[in-house]
Amino acid sequence: MSAIETGVKQETSEPSVDEETKAAKSVVQSLAKGFQVLNAFTSEEPELVLADVARRAGLDKGTTFRLLNTLVMLGYVEKVGDTRRFRLTLKCLDLGFNAIARSELRDQARPILRSLVGEMNEAASLAVLDGSDIVYVERIQAGLVRLGVDVRIGSRAPVYSTAVGQALLALLPVETQIEVLEAQPRIKRTETTITDLDALLQRLRHVKIAGYALSNQENAPGLCVLAAPVVDRDGVPLAAISVAAPTMRISAEAFERMGVAPLLRAAAQLSRALEAMGGATATVSNR
Repeated sequence: MSAIETGVKQETSEPSVDEETKAAKSVVQSLAKGFQVLNAFTSEEPELVLADVARRAGLDKGTTFRLLNTLVMLGYVEKVGDTRRFRLTLKCLDLGFNAIARSELRDQARPILRSLVGEMNEAASLAVLDGSDIVYVERIQAGLVRLGVDVRIGSRAPVYSTAVGQALLALLPVETQIEVLEAQPRIKRTETTITDLDALLQRLRHVKIAGYALSNQENAPGLCVLAAPVVDRDGVPLAAISVAAPTMRISAEAFERMGVAPLLRAAAQLSRALEAMGGATATVSNR
């Protein structure tokens, strides 16, 4: 066997037991467990008692108790008043914002989003794909009261029920679409939410042809959203731009008719800007 053949075999072989042992020894288990505790908290259940944290983190109560107290001391977790519940503090946001703040994608998108917000569009957002969710990485909002939806930088929403999620997913291979759509339970978030897999795949085919997605109250009641993908030079979706308006003020048909053209121009503008800069990657990657 030649040296080249030997080299190829070594590169493609599975890691040895010794390599796995060395890798395990280089991991700080207590730090990993600390992140398990932090990940136990969610936007749906932001306050948890010790037993809930331990169960979600997969740790015993004694270890969880020590980790929670350490995180309280460091300022990443706090106790809720006189209760036995814990919650994350705003200090946790610093880690995410420090990463998002360096994103070329976000910097380039901000003025473009601002130009979209006006008399018709009360909010414009930039979102990226993260597994079976989308994550908002930038948001310009004017109609806080009328929209009635609390979307902040770092907020997550399911891919299947959001216009931005559908705009991103439509440009990916069908096998990837199915994998993403099947990765989490598809519940009806509103009366118009599409949850059937075949119907969603058909919707994605339509979105790919049209170049944009329209959500008529599919993710939140009373809210229409249009979204278009931001792509690299090869047509790979990096993010999606969306605009939103309340249905109490404009119908879905009128919103689509008036909003598509400026939205597509904005998405194309951001795509060109990123290409001129040599491309950019989304802050949150598709897992």
